[in-house]
Amino acid sequence: MSACLPTQQDGRHQRLVLLAFAGSVGMTLVILGCALPQFSNWFPLLVLIFYCLAPIPTLIGRRYNDSGSNNSCMEMAIFLTMGIVVSAFALPIVLARSPVGAPTIEWGACYLVLSGNVVVYLTMLGFFITFDNEDLDYSMW
Repeated sequence: MSACLPTQQDGRHQRLVLLAFAGSVGMTLVILGCALPQFSNWFPLLVLIFYCLAPIPTLIGRRYNDSGSNNSCMEMAIFLTMGIVVSAFALPIVLARSPVGAPTIEWGACYLVLSGNVVVYLTMLGFFITFDNEDLDYSMW
């Protein structure tokens, strides 16, 4: 009878699968902003650099965070992470606005990349919220 009851581990796996699906949807939106024939410009793919850089300060801050009242390391990590996230949203807007006469990317591509950014960063936030405990296998790295 206990085999029929869902365990806590099954819930973690379901959340992990949901996060993987959401991340792939976000990446699909970014790639569509680059690869559709009416856009045909691969400059918006530069936001992948920000996707890789965004969780690094938070992971370092969690590693060196003290349990005491002074958590300036974690505050600095959050500040740096937010700077990276804002830069990821600013890059497609800057590419769509400059140069004035002939912008680098179309506004449709900008909107696709911005919506992909929202989905990818919400997925990253969901990962950090879901797997916040230290005893999980997924948060060991």
